[in-house]
Amino acid sequence: MKHGIYRKILINREAGKKMFAVLIDPEKSYGRNFASVVAALKVASPDFILIGGSHQVRSIDSMIAILKEEVTSDIILFPGDADQFSAHADAMLYLNLISGRNPEYLIGQHVKSARMVFESGIEVISTAYILIDGGKVSAVEYMSNTRPIPRDKEEIVLSTAIAGELMGMRLTYLEAGSGAAIPVPASMISYISERTQLPLVVGGGITSLNDLNNAFDAGADIVVVGNILEQNTDRIVEYVKWVHQYNDKNNDDRYGQNGTDRTK
Repeated sequence: MKHGIYRKILINREAGKKMFAVLIDPEKSYGRNFASVVAALKVASPDFILIGGSHQVRSIDSMIAILKEEVTSDIILFPGDADQFSAHADAMLYLNLISGRNPEYLIGQHVKSARMVFESGIEVISTAYILIDGGKVSAVEYMSNTRPIPRDKEEIVLSTAIAGELMGMRLTYLEAGSGAAIPVPASMISYISERTQLPLVVGGGITSLNDLNNAFDAGADIVVVGNILEQNTDRIVEYVKWVHQYNDKNNDDRYGQNGTDRTK
């Protein structure tokens, strides 16, 4: 099975490069809206494009075909259930909702899609998916019939993340939920990133560059932004360029003018 995208994540992380992903929900991005998203992504490509959502009835094959023709970013499936699979993507986050206790999203949906995924040869990245209270009931909470972990329960989040790591997950994903009123707290991101080994993905409720900065500064390796960019597609370019500037500044701070790594 392929490992190219996960290897890229590890290499970027080792180099201290932060990564940015734009989430496209097929139920919200179609027609003219999808065309404007693609136009923006052609101008400024993020590291990754995640495609999927908690409730999806539209086929994504044609969307992926257009994206692969027009955009240079890696395209990664972000499935809400077994039916949201496409062999045309570059990779797939194999999400395990370990913060919940609903067996359907711990193993049930995985069994339904396992043979299809395996036989496709797509790169699969096992992901410990941890839902954090984002200030309102999210689509993933409602559709999965699971409750998020309270924002002040960092020890529970840490134990959950470590459990995922011990079970062989390769990414930890802290999710406040699509359209969350508030993002995952920076203090929680720091607490988890400092005590776990896996690359850390953070998403949900990121509605400003300040939110993005806080997540990166706190230790997120990849930040996922969806709703705000679906509603304001012109801001995709702004966000992508800002991430490049963030990485350039961090690179200058780390190596200085003489190229010596100051962190060693």
